Amino acid sequence: MLTGRFLMGRHREELSAAEIDVLESSIGSVLTFPARHDLVRHGDRVERSMLLVDGFVCRYMDGLDGSRQLVALHVPGDFVDLHGYPMHELDHDVATLTACTVASYPHTTIERLVIDYPHLGRLLWFSTLLDAAMHREWIFRLGRLGANGRIAHFFAEIGLRLQMVGLSDGLRFALPMQQADLASACGMTNVHANRVLRGLREGGIVSFAGGEVVVHDLAALHRIAEFDARYLYPSPR
Repeated sequence: MLTGRFLMGRHREELSAAEIDVLESSIGSVLTFPARHDLVRHGDRVERSMLLVDGFVCRYMDGLDGSRQLVALHVPGDFVDLHGYPMHELDHDVATLTACTVASYPHTTIERLVIDYPHLGRLLWFSTLLDAAMHREWIFRLGRLGANGRIAHFFAEIGLRLQMVGLSDGLRFALPMQQADLASACGMTNVHANRVLRGLREGGIVSFAGGEVVVHDLAALHRIAEFDARYLYPSPR
């Protein structure tokens, strides 16, 4: 099932069997993309939304000097551009970090789903509000935490999100990002990120190498990150 990770760990149990069936059967096409491929460009007309099935996707913005800031990271089960349904265009770019598979939904199909299945429509809305909650947390991370806290928070968040969709045990997970991507997401230079990673590794907190994160001391990681998972709105159970 291509939609099996949608809202997994976040109230997926509230979807009825009929809603799950229609979400799956309404997929317009299944597309694959290589790594480092732009899916949506800033200002382009958006006529479909994509559910990430496999791989990692980022949102990013470029400064006038050519510097890049990652403003979101998507994991399997996320809709990566559902905002485009009501807005018709995005104010940022969306790109793959790795090779990806997505399930594509034409906006005409989403329109029908929202009308015919209002509860499913509310859960689709909920998924976009989750993005907003994560954006607020990323602003907090960049504005209030030091370098160690920023990277620790990033690892804590992505680790939990992957655990929620069955892709991590909470202590070890694949994160096929380049160190420069991590630095961009955390608002620091590549050199500074390298220094922080070395300190976290030598401190026995977390290590990041070969596209894999290994958490050695989860409590310490969360403490450094000031991490409170409530903004991810996990299901009570």
